[in-house]
Amino acid sequence: MAGSDTDADRGAARTVLIAPDCFGDSLTAVQAAQSIARGWRSSRSLDRLILAPQSDGGPGFVEVLASRLGEVHTVHVSGPLADDVAARWVLVPDPPVTAYIECAQACGLALLGGPPTVRTALDAHSRGVGQIIAAAREAGAARIVVGLGGSSCTDGGRGMVEAMGGLSAARKLLAGVELIAASDVEHPLLGPMGAAAVFGPQKGADPGSVAILVGRLQAWAKELQLFAGRRVSDDRGAGAAGGIGAALIALGGRRESGAAIIAEHTGLPADVASADMIITGEGRLDDQSLHGKVVSALAAGARSRQVPLLVLAGQVTLDASAVAAAGIAAAFSVTDHAGSVQRAIEDAANQLTGLASSVASAW
Repeated sequence: MAGSDTDADRGAARTVLIAPDCFGDSLTAVQAAQSIARGWRSSRSLDRLILAPQSDGGPGFVEVLASRLGEVHTVHVSGPLADDVAARWVLVPDPPVTAYIECAQACGLALLGGPPTVRTALDAHSRGVGQIIAAAREAGAARIVVGLGGSSCTDGGRGMVEAMGGLSAARKLLAGVELIAASDVEHPLLGPMGAAAVFGPQKGADPGSVAILVGRLQAWAKELQLFAGRRVSDDRGAGAAGGIGAALIALGGRRESGAAIIAEHTGLPADVASADMIITGEGRLDDQSLHGKVVSALAAGARSRQVPLLVLAGQVTLDASAVAAAGIAAAFSVTDHAGSVQRAIEDAANQLTGLASSVASAW
């Protein structure tokens, strides 16, 4: 029972850092942190919990920053298909005036109105992202950080650029602006590890539509190369958010780790330094989790502090050896705890709470 003097409570109280990413469309990072904390307290009520929701630039980037920084603005922009959407972004007025934008607010998978299909994979665009950037410039932003991840489109950022009037007009609009692509992936724009080949199927594309998307990106990459004077399509992170990363780089932007940006602004290093244990989580723990995402950043911090890192994920597809090699003490699956994927998704908050309670008892 929560608050009772259990055997776990009589052990030494610990400082536990709870720093999850979002769980896909099921839970935001803030909701996930609250669910884990609720479960942990039910088994270890005397532990001191530090809740520090994280993001790698994908969905939740703005929500996490909004809880710590500046003022939230809302602008109505083109969604990924036909309808307009209300997109939130954060403006920090202290010099340099900085805007934090999340591409998923304008073209995220969650905005499709249903599961992705071949048609949405081909039709989804990034125009709304360009409209948010224009709004940020109008508000006086001298530094624009665009969180990349969770997009439904694979247009290479063409829609974003067109919304700003084309490449030349976009460069003029962004003259003197420090432009940062906060990327959760390191993939290039093209090739077998490119935006369409790797992420297209996750966005509803079948082999035929992947081939169409690849052809479009190849043509767009040539335009970007002529404009930028070099092959930006080969840069790390150029394939992020369906290739929006490539367009931002061509416009003079630079890629930075989205997880590192969030960590800096949420005071994560200080939280890690004070923790006896770290808990993180995300929708799926897989090989991508170990490359530029929240889990990998926290694993590095846990290793340097020699404290255990536990991962609670919707699904765990890494084997035990890969988990250990990544510096993770243990990984637990919400799906295994719930007994089915459907229950894990439909009852995500309660199932994550239950899993956290079980893990707290064992650890």
